Amino acid sequence: SSGINAEWPLRPGVGVTFLSGGQSEQKATANLNAINAYQGTKPWALTFSYGRALQASVLKAWEGKNENVKAAQDTLLFRSRANSLAALGKYTGEENASSASESLFVANHVY
Repeated sequence: SSGINAEWPLRPGVGVTFLSGGQSEQKATANLNAINAYQGTKPWALTFSYGRALQASVLKAWEGKNENVKAAQDTLLFRSRANSLAALGKYTGEENASSASESLFVANHVY
């Protein structure tokens, strides 16, 4: 038994947050979508903590250069829209994921 009772009364603001870990941005978005598209009982809000998995391709597009700001903003908007859809269970994937499909795994990473 997990010790978790789905029938427990919930308080406002209670939820479960998964870490995106070393997943690619695309994989983290797909996983967020999968848990939110699940039609079974979900007594808590489910989401991901998206530090690297939301900003990695943005930083790659920007490269610290002023001339890349617009490209970085467009990338952030695209990632934000994809994750917004995933939070509703309505994300359908990406045709041109480019850097968003790259693994963000870092061996021996220490927090």
